[in-house]
Amino acid sequence: MGIGPRCPAEKGNSVRKCSLRWILVLGLVSSWAIAAGAEDATTTASPGEKVNEAVIPMPGGSDTWHERHQAMNARAKEGNVDLVYIGDSIVGNWKWEGKPVWDHYYARRNGTILGISGDRTQQVLWRLQNGNIDGISPKLAIVMIGQNNGPFNTGEEIGAGVTAIVQTLREKVPETKILVLAIFFRGEKPTEERAVLTKANEIASKLADGEHVFYMDVNYLFLQPDGSIPASLMPDFEHPNEEGHRVWAAAIEPMVAELMGDTPTPEMPKQPEVKADTPPAK
Repeated sequence: MGIGPRCPAEKGNSVRKCSLRWILVLGLVSSWAIAAGAEDATTTASPGEKVNEAVIPMPGGSDTWHERHQAMNARAKEGNVDLVYIGDSIVGNWKWEGKPVWDHYYARRNGTILGISGDRTQQVLWRLQNGNIDGISPKLAIVMIGQNNGPFNTGEEIGAGVTAIVQTLREKVPETKILVLAIFFRGEKPTEERAVLTKANEIASKLADGEHVFYMDVNYLFLQPDGSIPASLMPDFEHPNEEGHRVWAAAIEPMVAELMGDTPTPEMPKQPEVKADTPPAK
């Protein structure tokens, strides 16, 4: 049995009215399909049950965000990308505070930085589905995302968001190895958010299968015995400075080299501290 209105054989107004009815039917069918797709992309929520926004792809809202997204798409179109680093401002900061370290470890590997300030898992999902990795097949994707979800989501929800990102990468770039890094903590002293991020990291760690997906936690580099974050590595207690990037890159380099199938880069020497000039004694 056919779907939709039956059109009369004669021409004229009857056919035009019938065409309009067909347009209405097709529009409704399209709406149902979109709604069904959105439901599949999340989890079916019962009445009163919270929907996990961390797994719903959502673009950023500012013009600057979209400009950066488009610049990433343009880089993908150029090709010759063997390494992608995916995340938020912590990843994006490889262009700034971490640039000397990036040049030392990743420039020779045709790396590109896919990090935008303020992004949560849902923004990364949207970017990956809208051009950031289209037409490329990197050897390795390094992922660190979820810190900005901390104030809004549970650890389980953030973990589900990271899981959705890994699944998206597996679907779009199946030959790419994936290295998931534990979400960095923030705040000089231990906070309630750390427990949320710890739970998310625990879930992310279980994604590792030893074949396509791998996991590392280097939070220990940025924690002192009392649990505080040293300003010498993270001056704002959230974003690593150049020295923080140096110890971070050195810690993951053996794994990065193994997954990319190349030779480990020699460790970058620690840069001498620049001290202010001391006035001569009188």
